[in-house]
Amino acid sequence: MEDDCDDDSDGYDEDDYEFDEADFNQHLADKFDDLDLPPGVEATVPWLQKIAAKEEAEEPSKSNNPDENADKYKQFKQFDTVQNFSDHHFSKNFEGEPARAWSKRVQHDWKLLEKDLPASIYVRVAEDRMDLLRAAIIGPKGTPYHDGLFFFDVHIPSSYPSGPPLVYYHSGGLRINPNLYNCGKVCLSLLGTWSGKGCEKWNPAQSTLLQVLVSIQALILNEKPYYNEPGYEATANTPHGQRNALEYNDNTFLYSCRTMLYSLRRPPEHFADLVAGHFRVHGHTILAACKYYMEGNDVGSVVPEEEEESECKNSDAGASSSSSNAPKPGAVKANPPTRRSTFNTSLKTLYEDLLMEFNVKGADTRRFIVEKLKKNQHAAV
Repeated sequence: MEDDCDDDSDGYDEDDYEFDEADFNQHLADKFDDLDLPPGVEATVPWLQKIAAKEEAEEPSKSNNPDENADKYKQFKQFDTVQNFSDHHFSKNFEGEPARAWSKRVQHDWKLLEKDLPASIYVRVAEDRMDLLRAAIIGPKGTPYHDGLFFFDVHIPSSYPSGPPLVYYHSGGLRINPNLYNCGKVCLSLLGTWSGKGCEKWNPAQSTLLQVLVSIQALILNEKPYYNEPGYEATANTPHGQRNALEYNDNTFLYSCRTMLYSLRRPPEHFADLVAGHFRVHGHTILAACKYYMEGNDVGSVVPEEEEESECKNSDAGASSSSSNAPKPGAVKANPPTRRSTFNTSLKTLYEDLLMEFNVKGADTRRFIVEKLKKNQHAAV
């Protein structure tokens, strides 16, 4: 699929180590002081808040209180209406007053979304602009996208439902999937942006906005996105193809981690509470996965539970990730040492940044903080 877009661990004993949260926060502050942060990041970190009184008056609602984040996350509805979007990709695609039949069909789609959205998809629609919609899709377990948040802007043209909606992916400049371009293009037969036949294509009588979102999650954010490239699926049973798929998953997970940081620092409008709450809840799982992958395990494979729960991890594995992702006898294993070394170096840097961000949001990071500080103390001896 050609790109037609311009490129614009050591163990530890937690019981014999006393955790000093103030000391850790100072460690974080020192590290942040050395970083060249993009605009807006300071507002997500308490010790970097150097906001003028005027700016504080303009945005008084911003908060990183963990308990407040948790409450807002619990109250965040899967489907809801907002007044409008100021940062929507299609905000300029206004086509005037909509026809009555168009409005009725869009309201019908809204009802389907409100009633049938899977638990891993969140949607906001605009009252003032019924043609605009924004969705957040959680990456499925057992894939290199697991626990990530991926945002899509949707425009419903006046030709709807005769033609499909327009969809834009908030890529942050990253090509995270053969079907998701760095310029935001979403390549999918249902949208008419890729060839297809039969039920793969848009059907005015049957296709819906719900189908579009579910298709993106199931068909694009899958277990082996490398094979989404046309012709590559034919190599799925060859050592060469399997090795390439593993390498693609490595890169995809790195991009997914970068996307997490991007969303944490600049959450799309109306989704800040979801972003803060989601990573507060899932931060521990994401950090555990990072460490597991850095130990040489395949990205997307089952991450064992905590050590004290290890006896039941086999019976619980299916609840946290697809059992089909567990290593199989004779399967092609991780990439060559040089490749894994590069992956580990990149992931270690992202892990440190995620640890800081998740800690600020109130995630359960104690295990990783204790391990980090203990290692630092040993290194200083």
